[in-house]
Amino acid sequence: MPHAPENLLLQLFAIFVSAKVVGEMFERLRVPSVLGEILAGVVLGPYALGWIQPSDTIHSLAEVGAIFVLFSAGLETSPGELIRVGGKAVQVAVAGIVVPFVLGFGYMKLRGDASSEAVFVGAAMVATSVGITARVLGDLRVLSSQAARIIMGAAVFDDILGMLLLAVVAGLAAGGGLEWLHLSVLTVEAVGFALFMIFLAPRIVRRMQPRVARLSTQNSSLIVALSICLFLSWLAAKIGIAAIIGAFFAGMVFADHAEEWNLLPRVGGITEFLAPFFFFAIGTRLDIRLFSNNVLVAAIIVSLLAIVSKVIGCGLPMLGQGWRNVFRVGVGMLPRGEVALIVALVGLQSGIVLQSTYAIVVFMTAVTTLIAPPVLRYLFRGEAREGNVHPATAHGQL
Repeated sequence: MPHAPENLLLQLFAIFVSAKVVGEMFERLRVPSVLGEILAGVVLGPYALGWIQPSDTIHSLAEVGAIFVLFSAGLETSPGELIRVGGKAVQVAVAGIVVPFVLGFGYMKLRGDASSEAVFVGAAMVATSVGITARVLGDLRVLSSQAARIIMGAAVFDDILGMLLLAVVAGLAAGGGLEWLHLSVLTVEAVGFALFMIFLAPRIVRRMQPRVARLSTQNSSLIVALSICLFLSWLAAKIGIAAIIGAFFAGMVFADHAEEWNLLPRVGGITEFLAPFFFFAIGTRLDIRLFSNNVLVAAIIVSLLAIVSKVIGCGLPMLGQGWRNVFRVGVGMLPRGEVALIVALVGLQSGIVLQSTYAIVVFMTAVTTLIAPPVLRYLFRGEAREGNVHPATAHGQL
């Protein structure tokens, strides 16, 4: 196409400006801007007005946007802090997988669906979109609170466990059986990667610090941080877990040096540009034409179960820390996002999941993604007003 570069630039302009304008309108209404950016994608995307048809390039850019959302969140999460809340975060992640899967699978079986479809719906209900929660908590400047740290840690562990579950589901879709050797290798790689990034990688960065300071290249610290972010994102994807998990860990290993190296405002600027493409792309995936009466009723029930299961499952380990923190963590783990869509797409492409079941998962994903930001804003309103964050954090908001 002779005018392909011009078309791409026009598309980038339209997506960025529309997402930011609608996001600004939502902010003025005291609603998180991320909600406006997603809604812009729903309205302008291919299944509504059809003004913007995201290309593969746009979707790739959206994935890079998700990487930087998580990289920014990682820069505000010290490894020591994650270790301190690690036990609780793992409890939250495990409970947040078991309860949604059981409720989702159980409802689909009671409804009369095949076991294979019930498994896919249950697996989709397990996922947590850490990118959306990270953006909201960053906008509110509460990432340094204990509840936010537990949410971020649990969301990361949830995604790792969710990816292992996706491997099981994909194995069922591929041939009706599981490749236990492949699953065992994936589990060892994922756990080893997480442990290395939490305990050893920060020490390596600490030893690198004097050498980075001696580099003659302008913005050398930022260049090193971005290079490691991209490498670890690729490595995480290569292992079989989400690239965004690698990006979060990359940010985390630089967290203790983020203020000294002035990383927060500089990475924040990159994130501010790229993040709208990610959230806009999420909105473009919602096809409102798929819903008939029966499908709509099932979609509403599955969405309610998805909400209740995460709030109860993820909130239970927090009972000793007060009801406010129970709901904060439960709602923080609520958005399903891209992982749920991937699970549903695997089932649809394999012929195991019907179009109607796919529509149910998409609806559930949209509801949980849209409902979490305003509720989180309400639950964290006290700390957001008080500005209960480190000064550097305030400059590095997403």
